[in-house]
This record gives sequence, structure tokens and C-alpha cells, in this order.
Amino acid sequence: MGDRPPDRPAPRAAFRSASAEITRRELLVRLSAAGLGGTMLAGAVDAAGEKTAVTAPMIRGCSWLIGQRYDDDEIALMLRGVGELLEDFAAIREIDLDNAVPPALRLQLAEEPPCPSAVPERAEPEVSREGPARPESAEDLAFLTIAELSGLVRRREVSASELTRLYLERLERFDPVLRCVITLTAELAMEQARRADEEIARGRIRGPLHGIPWGAKDLIAVPGYPTTWGARPFRDQYRPETATVAARLERAGAVLAAKTSVGALAWGDVWFGGQTRNPWNPEQGSSGSSAGSAAAVAAGLVGFALGTETWGSIVSPCSRCGATGLRPTFGRVSRHGVMALSWSMDKVGVIARSAEDCALVFSTIHGADGLDPSAVTASFRWPPVRDPRTLRIGFVPELFERDRAEGVADPKRAARLRAWAENDRSTLEVLRAAGIRLVEIELPRRYPIGPLALILTAEASAAFDELTRSGRDEEMVRQEEEAWPNVFRQGQLIPAVEYLRANRVRTLLMREMERALAGVDGYVCPSFVGDDLLLTNLTGHPAVVVPNGFAGGTPTSITFVGRLFGEENLLALARVYQEATAFHRRRPPLAARGTRAGDDR
Repeated sequence: MGDRPPDRPAPRAAFRSASAEITRRELLVRLSAAGLGGTMLAGAVDAAGEKTAVTAPMIRGCSWLIGQRYDDDEIALMLRGVGELLEDFAAIREIDLDNAVPPALRLQLAEEPPCPSAVPERAEPEVSREGPARPESAEDLAFLTIAELSGLVRRREVSASELTRLYLERLERFDPVLRCVITLTAELAMEQARRADEEIARGRIRGPLHGIPWGAKDLIAVPGYPTTWGARPFRDQYRPETATVAARLERAGAVLAAKTSVGALAWGDVWFGGQTRNPWNPEQGSSGSSAGSAAAVAAGLVGFALGTETWGSIVSPCSRCGATGLRPTFGRVSRHGVMALSWSMDKVGVIARSAEDCALVFSTIHGADGLDPSAVTASFRWPPVRDPRTLRIGFVPELFERDRAEGVADPKRAARLRAWAENDRSTLEVLRAAGIRLVEIELPRRYPIGPLALILTAEASAAFDELTRSGRDEEMVRQEEEAWPNVFRQGQLIPAVEYLRANRVRTLLMREMERALAGVDGYVCPSFVGDDLLLTNLTGHPAVVVPNGFAGGTPTSITFVGRLFGEENLLALARVYQEATAFHRRRPPLAARGTRAGDDR
């Protein structure tokens, strides 16, 4: 065990030394004779400020929870030590920990990028083709891609101010239906647009994002505006820092139009202002947690948006709303100034109308910043250097053959799921026809995927430990079994040993994943079939989700997964698919219903 640290209290060491000289049975007798009856004062305080006591039944109950069985002698030996642990816990809890403070751990990916000094200078992204002439209607203008809007702004056929006014008007008009906006940043947007117009008039073009309005998922800190995290306990929170992604987009000349809605503390589509809705079917939620970003992009309310993903929070709302989403490799984009939920799983990504749009935004926001210890720099160029038709793309036949509707009792939902499965199979045929080489692969099966979700539960519970202990979790809208307040309380019971054990299994899983992908440049996978979504979020692999058809009047999606740091090939593959189809060009039949609601926010 090593020598006792000089700052370790001596009484504890003295007790341990003495206890080593007597038997466990003798210690139990001594404790009983002292009138403690198997109970030792812990010295910790409970929520009411009262001294607590550790009893044998308490330890017996906890030991059952963690799958252990201790006899009376063993419990007697543990009583004082467990009590002192509670004192240690209490002392550590006295330290105020802001959500921005990460633990002193770093996720080591199985494959690391070259060191920053070996990476070429950041390549300025280029639009792959000249955009169209200005469309006649404002509606058509609102749904153009970044690549197309950029050409209009650069040629001064549309001013940044005009484009910004268009999107601000649409945000106000459609938000009463969609509930996709937490804070409209109109004043900032018009100032940034005015500045962009002045620079463009002088011939200073910052790049393809110059003058393009965007939306920030309201986990992203922007000074001067609240960063609410979608949760009632934080609705009046103003963060002092500027998120790195927001700062980089501002330097690129992008125009921030809104802080978009986020399911409370990054779960689901329900926030303190209501439920964000799907533009294709406003009776349906948009899914989450990047709920507002996906809904706003799909409805033509912003040119693009940023989202975050820990376990499906980009893939899921993009699938529901018919947007295109990029979840980058873990560590590719700095999370400085972005709410922490899981330090080893959180990722900031892009939601847009096309894979190329995602590439143009990613070109601007990726790379280390010296502020997020997990952020790294690796090469990314757009347009891509490699012809995507030379890529080897894997697929797992079983996942495409599986009956999505198995066990689903609702006939309408079952029919939609079967139609989705047919769209997935059609995707393979589109890729083959486009010249993409498809090869069969097998993904890791040796290790349990689902149980490793306890890593997220433990980290999220630690990130919001103070919220749980203060009782303010009761202010959150969702108070049910599958909601954060309950899960945070459950997470308090996960032993450190089990958390670390799960991460060790995760290391093996990451190595196995690298072996599985050794012969391919990525793979195509049905969205939400099997454990792929959790698997790739645990291993840190990038993914692009794109619409691949419709079922029951709403979009379906397919997911492309890349090698670690393989965003360039991944986005090129997704662009090939979108060039061969037109699903990402479809618009939701959304009609405005009333004016902007604000009385219940």
C-alpha cells in the first residue's frame, strides 16, 4: 500500500494498525462492549446537516447492491473505515465544481491522429461547384444549402442582412408550432450580418460561411445571452465563457440567429418551454436532444446549426426531422464552453441540409484549442482529395435483413418500420449503382454493449451531482422513470470499481472495433438497428446520418460510420449518396399556426 501520506490524519492509521493486531471477532466484541452495537458514528452530515451513522444493516444492504456478501466480522471491520469515507466524501463535496471542470482522465482512442506539429495548416474549405442564381421566392431561398447560399452572398445577389432578416422572420413565424427556439439572438445577428456585408463589399471574403445565419444548441455558451441547457433550474444562467465553436464560427463570418432548444440537460425533446416538434408532423416530437437544431434546419429557419451527441442526440433528431447530421470523432471538436454531460462521450457536431454543408462547417470548427484537454488536431480537406468510389465500405448483412417491426403491436408503427427497412435495403443498391464497393464485415460481438451505458450514467450523475443533492432536480419538467432526475439518483449508487471496470471493457471493445474495420474505410448501417449507436459513441467513431426515404409521411434515415478521424472519406461517401438521391432536398409541409408564444416560457 505504500507509506502513509504526510497529510493523512494519524488517528485513522493508528486504528488500522491496532485493528491488524486483533481478530475480526474480537473487534466485534469490543465494539459491542463499547455500546456501539455494530454502529459507528460516521462523522459525515446528511442533507439536513445532522450527523449520520453507519450501521451494519446499511453496509449489508449496500453489499447486496454491488453483488457482494460480507459476514458480521467483515462488516465490523468496515464500519469505522466506511464512516471515514463518508467524511472524505463530505470534505470533497465542499469544493465548488463548475460544470466546465473535467475529471483528470482522458479517453485514449485506439487510433490517434498525428501530433499537431505534423499536421499541415488548416485548409480553407471550398465549395465544390458554383451555386444557382437567386431563386424567385423567399421560401426557395430559405431552403438552399450553405454551398448555394455562399455563392449568392459572395456574388452579392443576396446580402447577409437580407438573409438574416428572412431567417429571423421564419424563426418567429414557425416557432409557435415547433418550439425550437429558446433565445432569439436578433440584435447580435443583425450586427454580425451588417459587418459581413461591409467586409464582403470591400472584397474581404472570410470563407463559405461568411454571412450565413446559424443556430446554436443551447448547451453552447455565448456571452450576453442565457445558456439554459433546456432545464428550468438553469433558465436564467449566463455563462462567462465563449464556446470555442461559437468563436470559430464568428471568425468565419457566420451569423448567430438563435439559441435552439435542447431536451433538458441533453435528453429528449422536452425542455422548460414545452416539446420541440417535428416539422413533418407537428403532432410528433422532434426527438432529441439536439431537438431545436434539427427542427430549425429541416424547416428552413437557419442555414445550419450545431448540435451535440453523447448517445444519439444528433443522429436521432436528424432522422426524425429529415436533416443531415455529422457526429465527429471524439475529440475532433473542442467542447470548451459546451455543457458537460459525459466527459468521455460528449461530441459537438453539425446539422445541415447536406453532407457538403456539414463538411464546410466542420472545416471551421474542428481542431485543438488548448482549452479542451480531449481536443486534438488532424488533417481535414474539402473537397476531398480521394475519389470516394475508391473507398471500401463495409456492411453487416444481418442488420439489413432484420425485421424492424418484430414485436411491435401497433399496425401503423409496424408498417412504417417495415417501410424503413426497405429504404435501408434500397440504400445499398443506390451505393452499388454509384460505384461504391461494398464488402461484408462483422462488428464486435464479444463484449456487452448495453451494460456499458453505465459509463454515461455515472459521468452524468457526477456532472450534475450538486443538482441532485440540492433537490433542485425536482424543478425539471420530466419527472419519470426514464428521465434525468431519477437516473442521476441511480447513478449515485454506481461504485467506482464498476465504473472503472466498464471503462476497461470499453478499452477492449475499442481495440476490437479497430480490428473489425481494418479492411474498410467505413461502413453503412441502418439507423437504430442493433447496438451500433451506443457502440460507436463508446468507441468514438464518427458518423453521418442522412435521409434515405419516407415512411408514413415522415423521413427515414441511414447512417454512415467512418474510421477514427476519417471524416473526409465519410462525408465524401455521404455526398455521393445524396447526389444519387434527392431525399435531402424534400421540404416539410409546415404551415404557420399563430404567433410566437412566450407566456409559458
